[in-house]
Parts: sequence; C-alpha cells; structure tokens
Amino acid sequence: MTVISGSPGWYLRRLSRMGPREVGGRVGDAVRRRRWRSALPEGPRVTGARFTAVLPAGTLAAIPPDAAKRLVAEADRLMGGHAEYFGVVRDDLADPDWWYDPKTGRRAPSGYAFDVPYRDEDAVGDIKQIWEPSRHQYLTVLAAAYAIGGDERYAERVAEHLRSWWAANPPLRGVHWISGIELGIRLLSWVWVRRLLDGWPGAAGLFEGNPVAVNQIWHHQRWLAAFPSRGSSANNHVIAETAGQFAAACAFGWFPSSARWRFGALRSLERHLRANTFASGLNRELATEYHGLVLELGLAAVAEADAAGVPVPASIRLVLLRMTDALAAVVDNRLRPPRQGDADEGHGLVVDGTGTDRWGSLLATGDAVFGRLAWWPEVTGTDVRTPLLAALIRPYPKNGTAPSVARPASRPAHFADAGMTVLRGPGGIWCRCDGGPHGFLSIAAHAHADALSVEVRHDGVDVLADPGTYCYHGQPEWRRYFRSTLGHNTLQLDGADQSVSGGPFLWTRHARSRVLVADASDEGVARWCAEHDGYQPSVHRRRVELTASTRELRVVDDVRGPRRDMRLAFHLGPTITADLVGNRAQLTWTRDGEDRSAVLDLPGQLSWRAHRGESDPPLGWYSPGFGRKEPTTTLVGTGFADGAEEFITVLRFHG
Repeated sequence: MTVISGSPGWYLRRLSRMGPREVGGRVGDAVRRRRWRSALPEGPRVTGARFTAVLPAGTLAAIPPDAAKRLVAEADRLMGGHAEYFGVVRDDLADPDWWYDPKTGRRAPSGYAFDVPYRDEDAVGDIKQIWEPSRHQYLTVLAAAYAIGGDERYAERVAEHLRSWWAANPPLRGVHWISGIELGIRLLSWVWVRRLLDGWPGAAGLFEGNPVAVNQIWHHQRWLAAFPSRGSSANNHVIAETAGQFAAACAFGWFPSSARWRFGALRSLERHLRANTFASGLNRELATEYHGLVLELGLAAVAEADAAGVPVPASIRLVLLRMTDALAAVVDNRLRPPRQGDADEGHGLVVDGTGTDRWGSLLATGDAVFGRLAWWPEVTGTDVRTPLLAALIRPYPKNGTAPSVARPASRPAHFADAGMTVLRGPGGIWCRCDGGPHGFLSIAAHAHADALSVEVRHDGVDVLADPGTYCYHGQPEWRRYFRSTLGHNTLQLDGADQSVSGGPFLWTRHARSRVLVADASDEGVARWCAEHDGYQPSVHRRRVELTASTRELRVVDDVRGPRRDMRLAFHLGPTITADLVGNRAQLTWTRDGEDRSAVLDLPGQLSWRAHRGESDPPLGWYSPGFGRKEPTTTLVGTGFADGAEEFITVLRFHG
C-alpha cells in the first residue's frame, strides 16, 4: 500500500498518535503561523555588540598536523566549488543557488515558508539536497581552515556565502524557514564560524556589526522559541533546536530576549536529553547515527555554556558521559558502531576533513572531557574537533569531587533498557542482537521493523549486514524496503512487517520484544534469546549462541502459533561473495589484502534463493550512506512455520 505523507489519511493516522497536550500545542502553532504571515516584526536594533566567546590561547596549536592537513585539503576542494551530499556530486558551490536540488533539477518555490509543500518532491525537489548545504557546516570547515593557516581566501569565501544566503533567505520566506532542526544546526554553525574567524579583520563587520546578520540571528531564535518540536516529535529534532538556540543565546547574547531564550533552551535541553536517552546511555530512538548526532549537539552546547560561564545542570554532563561510555561499549574492533535504525549522516558540528573517523573523534572528545575507562577501545586517529571542544568544555570532575557516578567497571555487553546485546568472539567477531523497543515515542519515526534481527561482522567487515536507510522522501517503495522486516536479518510471516507503518516516519502498531537471556559472561559461549509479538497470535522466538573455540555463530528460530507462510532473510555485506548450493553458502571476502572465508549453513526445511540488486520489488541492496545504495546478496528461505520445528542457521568463520 502506498502511504502518502500529507494525505488526509496520513493526517488522521498522525493525529491518532498524539495526546491532547500535543494537539493543543500544534493548534497554537497553526494560529501563530497564520498571524506571522502578515505581522513579521523587525528585529531589535543592536549597537555596541561584541563577540567574546573566543577560543582560549594555544588551542589551535594543539590540533594534530595530519588532522589539519586533511582539513585544509577539504577546504581547498570546497573552494573549487566541489562537494558531495548524499551521493550527489556538486560542482556549483563556488556560487550556490540555495533553493536548487541538483538531484532532480528542481528549484523550490518561494513564498511564505509554511506554505511550501516540502514533502512533495515533484513540487520542491529532494528537500534534503536543498537543506544540507544551508546547514552551513561546509562554512565551518572553511572557517576552521582559516583559523589554522590564516589564509584569508577561506574567510572571504565564508563571508561571501553568508551574505548571499542572508539576502536570498529573508525571515520566513522559502524552504529554509520550515524545519526547526535546520535553524538550530545553522545557528550552531554561525557561532563556530564567528569564533573561528575571530582573527580575521572582517569578522565583526560580518556578524555583530552587520544589521542583516543580527536580524537573521534574532529571527532564527524567535522562530525556535515559537515552534519547538513537541510531543510525539520531540526526538533528535528538539535536541538540535535547543542546542542551537542555547549556543546562539550564549555567544550572540545581544538581545533583550537573550537571557530568556538561554534559560528556556537550557531547561529544554536538559529535559529532552534525559528523555531521549536510556539510563544505559544509548539513544532511545535506537538509530545509531542519531546517537552520534545528539551526543555531538550536547557536547557543543556544553562548550558554549562553559565558554560563556553559564552553569549547566549536572544531569546534562551525566547524560553525555553515559552516552560516551555506551558508544565505547558497542563499537566493533574497528570503532564501527551498529547500523541500527534510520541514518541520514546528520552531524552537529563539522570542522574536519574527509577521512576523519566520526566515532573515533567522539571517543577522543569523550576521553578529553570525561576521561577514558580502562576497557575503552583505543583510538589511534586524530581530529580537529576534539581539541577545539576540549579547550572550551570544563573537564569532568575526577573522583573525590564528582557527583556519585558509577561508570562501568568492564565493557557492557547487554543494555537491558535498549534491548541491545553485543556478543564478541576471537578475530574481531562482533554480533549485535536486537530485542529492544520499536523506536521512540508514539510514532517511532526512525525505527525499522527489525525485531530480533542480528548484525554480524568479522574484523569490522559486514558479513550479515543491516542494509541501512538509503532515503526518506520521494521514493516510497525504497523507503518501505529499507525499513521493512524483509530488509533485515530476521523472519517474516505472511509477507507482512512485524510493525505496521502509517507513513515514512510513522508506525501505527509497534511489535513488542522482550529479551529472555543475555549472557556474555562465559568466555566460551555467549548466549542471547528474545521473542516478539508482532505476528499475533504467533510469537517469534530467536536464540543466538557464539562459541569462541569454534568461531561458530548459531541462530535458532521458532514460531509458536498456527501454520504461516514464512521467509527468513540474511543480508550479506557488499564485499561478501556468496556461492549458494542447496542450503549451504560459501562466503569469501578480502580484508587488508588477506582472503577470508566462512560457511553459512541455512535451515534445510526452507527453499533458498540468492537475490541481488532486484528492483521490482526491491531486494538485495545495501546503503553505505544516505542517498547511496549498491547491490549486495540477500539469501531468502521460503517455507512454512507451524510451531512444530526449529529453523537452525550456523555461521562458521575460518582462519
């Protein structure tokens, strides 16, 4: 069934997931939007404003030379007008058209922001292609390159593009005034641009001495104060909104409302950081890239607070500490985190060049701010962002002066509240087992129908892979596939998903999972078992065992209930070659120039077939990043489940 976001049916389904308070808030938002259409106020006149949130002396000298070299190389590429967003190569960023989508060739319509049908790709184009450059994170890269080397070409390009953007996007006109997450991240970028350009003679004239800039900054904050994400939408978006609002109110505290905005944003950030994070430290959206985004935004907000001398509730630092420890716990031996849930490559603060490892950078910052634990994986790479943030953020108090915080004494393997378990074996064998909730809040916007799925790697290579996300808008058949049950390493009954979708960011019924066994304490055999109720009246139960001595992973599925059609899928990573004969697949791949192999013995009761790069319907695809997909091999077994037998899959690694 095709579900159109914005259709009457979609609005009814969306409304059904809201509570009375949220409905009332959204009615107020609608009234405010109508009023703002004809009553756009002028921003306050500001005189004598100064920017004082500068980097401490010596900060830039602490940036590792190789990280600086990567940054300058990226800045030079940007100076040539070259960039890539979500798989689309652009060569027009020397003089960008801020409303143009190069993917579809369409240009977004003008007019009052809230009238623009941004979900309609036929009318607007791919909205993420339009929005992404206007987060101005490529300008923070250029500004950082200026700060490191003093080449004024970078600063002048930043100034040229900011003046161009401000002229093309007056308050409340067009697509860049629709979504709060865009305004929040853009404000954070402007704060860092101003900070990194502080040594440039034109910096003050570009920002605090520029009435156009001052007006834009004021209107961004006024917008964010008026239209917060609320209720069932209070996910990572609200973190970006409050972090950007707070950062701007600290660094650009030039307005009569600045103190009120700062207080409100900090209170909201504290509340929503806790609400968005399990006590274990994992993000409640159960979408790993959003864990990274929220952590980056939280660290950036604390940096602004400490730079401005604004007291931060201890709970904010505690949540960020737990998020960092959780990240250190779940990454594989190559510092790759799980590929769980939606992923759209969203970043909170970008000041690094291509080739910098995002997750290593976050762990390096965590080490600098909180201190690493003995079991943390080693980070060997370097980055620019860590020394910049560490120069601003007050180090976390050490033992004896810190609040009573119990950090894990050994590496956690099971996160009970998030339902995530990581089993590890020799040679970098890593297996994520999913027995957690179906996403966050009533709409579970970024969840996938992946209950009881497994994700298996060997030395950082995807063997049984989570296929990823690929797209959000404009291609509904691909959106459905990449978040479907068949699109994950789990079991499907009667051709249906475990959870029921009501739109591209809406689930109307959520499968409920529960973990029955999670024991990784035995160094010989690690065990996990869970079940879910998404196929009522049937119950799908799965057991997983990883035996270290034999390097063998055993997956046992059984379905309790009436006879049902079933499909069991295993998605291989894009570097894996599979030779399927009957119910046995020989797997081969290369890692660091060495040939690797494994054998996958599949349940003999099922009829097995290999699928690769099929489009009607989609099957056999892997998305390495948002907007990109490539063919991969998916093994699908078909047959019947009648509760009378188990379906046993065994993966044995060689060498």
